Amino acid sequence: MPKIAGRHLGAWLLGACIVAALGGGALYVLALPGLSSARTEAPAAEVAIATWLLHESVPHAQASAVNPLGADQADVTAGRDLYRQKCEICHGYDGSGKTTLGAGQYPHPPALADAAVQAMPDGELFYHIRNGIRNTAMPSWNLPDRETWQLVSYLRGLPKVASMTVPAVTTTGQAPAAGDTAPAAYGYAGSAACAPCHQKTWASWKNTRMANVVVDPNEHPDAILGDFSKAAPGEAGLDRNDIALVYGSRFKQRYFKKVGDDYYVYPLQWDVAHNTWRRYFVANGTDWWAALYPPDNFQRPTGPLCDGCHSVNYDIDARTVTEWNVGCERCHGPGAEHVRRPARDNIINPARLDYVHANDVCIQCHSQGQPPANPIHDKYYDWPVGYEVGRDLAAYWKLEEHKLGETTFTHFADGTAHKNRMQGNDFVQSLMYARGVTCFSCHDPHSNENVSMVRKPGNALCLDCHGANTQAGPRAATIEQHTHHKPDSPGSACAACHMPRIAQTIADQNVRSHTFRFVTPGDTETLNIPNACTVCHTDKPVEWAAAALRSWPDRSPWRMR
Repeated sequence: MPKIAGRHLGAWLLGACIVAALGGGALYVLALPGLSSARTEAPAAEVAIATWLLHESVPHAQASAVNPLGADQADVTAGRDLYRQKCEICHGYDGSGKTTLGAGQYPHPPALADAAVQAMPDGELFYHIRNGIRNTAMPSWNLPDRETWQLVSYLRGLPKVASMTVPAVTTTGQAPAAGDTAPAAYGYAGSAACAPCHQKTWASWKNTRMANVVVDPNEHPDAILGDFSKAAPGEAGLDRNDIALVYGSRFKQRYFKKVGDDYYVYPLQWDVAHNTWRRYFVANGTDWWAALYPPDNFQRPTGPLCDGCHSVNYDIDARTVTEWNVGCERCHGPGAEHVRRPARDNIINPARLDYVHANDVCIQCHSQGQPPANPIHDKYYDWPVGYEVGRDLAAYWKLEEHKLGETTFTHFADGTAHKNRMQGNDFVQSLMYARGVTCFSCHDPHSNENVSMVRKPGNALCLDCHGANTQAGPRAATIEQHTHHKPDSPGSACAACHMPRIAQTIADQNVRSHTFRFVTPGDTETLNIPNACTVCHTDKPVEWAAAALRSWPDRSPWRMR
């Protein structure tokens, strides 16, 4: 019996050796070649295991540490500067990791703005920055504690850039035919329903111009800005007691009269900047729709021409709205189901959309164009009827056409916007748009803290992404060397040169261009486009501006023509 058992054991060991040899050979032939390559993507299982090990490797006491700096702006700015020195080369200016160096690393640098990274406690981020991550390209940084915490502060507010990958089917599926109305079965709840869960955001939004585009003067008599003691209102038949809705408050204010189920705009508007009355009438040859309606304001209802953008869920048949103004569901889609069952998958967050659909949220109203299916139910509409956030706006809206070289009511000769409410027409031409920057990368639709609802005032906004000799430029040792103006002077403002006020809204009140192109004095001479230099230096001729730019040694004379 012992001999038989020994023979069986020997046979088993021999078999095991053969299997091991075969397995090792197969591993060598199939798996080992290329195993050291950094070109491949890490398998999902490897990522999951490595992520778990990464979290578990941080001592609890250190992971639970709270950033003592909070969100102090000076520390955030210092963290941004450190990030550019230490991190940007691999992680990119926006934290996406999509850099030349990052693409060649294994594993690739994580997207720092992703939920998985942002969910890490402050202490865990601090630990990884201080100690590095073994078997990756993440080094340890021997920085003072304060500088490391400054980096953590900055990582909490990276530039908001959208995905460049556009899905074949949009968030809500294939867009229905243009001209379809939004079915009531989708379920709108109204912005008030959002307040209980999003109290801070809702309270901030409630004070914005978005939430107060149109106001009922019977509920808010102080909303009327016009001086009714002057003769003009009476001469135009404008009676303060007949005003049903007030529209606008920053540049101009118009007044709506209700007749039946429709509203009509009085032929008089208040110029806020100059405190004076001005005529309001859209003449033929200006907006495309003017010739398609009688030349009488009281035969041009606001339903087809305005109300779709100044409300939520405007029903073109019943001429009713869920609510007036740019409410929550104008940008997040129907929310009744989300109110009943709060979940990420039954509401749209534009920040999670790709760059096309994310920007379409704003372009739907901040652009000049018309529905491709016009007329709709025998009326011509000046807003994208049937569009809901997440759908393909191009199925419901076509931007105003322009022929290069022609100056029109809507465009300058190079295609830049000539009038207000064309930010979208401008923006889609820009390099910003092509790189995934969104409208809400710069603007906060929930806050009125800064002018034009920008997230930060002045250059602080632009310098979140741009900086001297950084990936996004400018290519200069300092911002002052780039602008050729003194620090903190009007000419050193990024927007002064790259977003001049050249699009007319009323009288001499203009809004900023959104192509971000620098319009040269040469463009003014050849195409009659206002240039940034003489928009500020109003006492100087174009020739003076052209000569000044030619004297800058860091500017190509060929680009200044």
